[in-house]
Amino acid sequence: MIFDTQHPPAGTVRDWMDALADARGDEISHVFPDTDTAISWSELRDRAAAIAMHLAGMGAMRGESVAFMIPNGREAVLALMGALYGGFRATPINLAAGAEAIGHAITHSRARILLCDHRQRMLLAETLKGRHAAPVVVDVAADFDWPATAQPRALDTLGSDDDALLMYTSGTTGRPKGVLHSHASLLAGGWNTALAHALMPQDRAMCVLPIYHINGLCVTILAPLLSGGSAIVCEKFSASQFWGLCQTHGATWFSVVPTIISHLLHGAAEPTSDCLNAMRFGRSASAALAPEVHSAFETRFGIPIIETMGLTETAAQILSNPLPQHGTRKVGSPGCPVGNEVVILSPDLAEAPRGTEGEIAVRGANVMRGYLDDPAATRAAITADGWLRTGDLGRQDAEGYVFVTGRSKEIIIKGGENISPREIDEALYAHPAVVEAAAFARPCPRYGETIEAAVVLHDGSGPDAGELMQLCETRIGRFKTPDRIHLMSELPKGPSGKIQRLKLAELTTPTPKGESHQTG
Repeated sequence: MIFDTQHPPAGTVRDWMDALADARGDEISHVFPDTDTAISWSELRDRAAAIAMHLAGMGAMRGESVAFMIPNGREAVLALMGALYGGFRATPINLAAGAEAIGHAITHSRARILLCDHRQRMLLAETLKGRHAAPVVVDVAADFDWPATAQPRALDTLGSDDDALLMYTSGTTGRPKGVLHSHASLLAGGWNTALAHALMPQDRAMCVLPIYHINGLCVTILAPLLSGGSAIVCEKFSASQFWGLCQTHGATWFSVVPTIISHLLHGAAEPTSDCLNAMRFGRSASAALAPEVHSAFETRFGIPIIETMGLTETAAQILSNPLPQHGTRKVGSPGCPVGNEVVILSPDLAEAPRGTEGEIAVRGANVMRGYLDDPAATRAAITADGWLRTGDLGRQDAEGYVFVTGRSKEIIIKGGENISPREIDEALYAHPAVVEAAAFARPCPRYGETIEAAVVLHDGSGPDAGELMQLCETRIGRFKTPDRIHLMSELPKGPSGKIQRLKLAELTTPTPKGESHQTG
């Protein structure tokens, strides 16, 4: 298999694993710092094939969901690759989603086999209470503990149109939906990342995002598969260990979310010059990166940050800024389409003129097959001519760069005026003590909705609410300034680390204007 910069990859994940194992089998594919282990491409292929054949021996059929509840690490990568290699529908379960959402995913996916880390057994038992689902559970500790009856069986042939991945959305605005990807769309998603960032075989990704989220899975696991590179897979992010692990294991790039960039910026840990010299770029996705944080990070560490945008429904990346040597990076924009098409749609779903705000839509080989068992939601999301409606609002400039102005479901409507919470977030991030910030709406009898914000401060100290509100008023005016600011120890986040803005109203208590509210 050859990486083609002109066309999305052909074949299946199995084909690409076989090709790398045959061509570069002795080279490291993944490093696992938490267990101080590593695995080569040939070892990965052989273990994935053995897992796949055992799953087939348990009765798993091609295209059938095989779920797994495993935190990042060797077993998670093996489970994912084993399911994909076998032609089963890999169904990673979001361990941070809560019992109700996890139970729904297991039940809705109809998974008859579940690969489980022993540390998740209690959570699994809780999620299955009162449900009809009763999957056969395989313990993955040390090695996969297959039932005695699971005799390896030969695998079916695969095609690029076969199902590959079933991943559930975060469900912040309703019950999680099962996003269904084929091998073709899954590989196209990884290809978009590899293409945008000019990934090479000598590149090594730093993966600190969970691979049960599309960012961690497609960007730092599948993109290296297509480029022939490798990945460092950490169980979780640690600000104090991040730079040391990058240096020890030779990271040349990393993919994180804005909250992680902010925590690294405000952290005491300093990377060595060797670490910085080896690092080609950092990648930010899953949420908007405040320009002040972006600029401050690059000033402190000298590492270019490439802002991008992607969705579960598009196998991650749809937009990316270029690398510094390849073009202009526009701070505040997730960039231009790479590997797919992007347009802005007007309310009547016609293409809007450049510079006009509307709904961002994407079309390409990386777009999902649809939502599992939900044809109505699929029809609502994908237009008749193949455009996936993202639900994000934005505009596109003359050079094709997209500027996201908000999420349609997160827009604050105060006195009949639409206000993007991102604009308020960026005003708050302008204060050097602010590590996390998110504006949100509160119902109001006078204006319909009023503006509030939640903030996490560096070391829990710094400005009071009045100072932050004055900062906002100076930068964005009185009308858009939050009426209340809540000082919190942590903001609620999804599995990727993206702040869950819509949960803030229920987690905070209204307080008089100009006062802070200490929460958590």
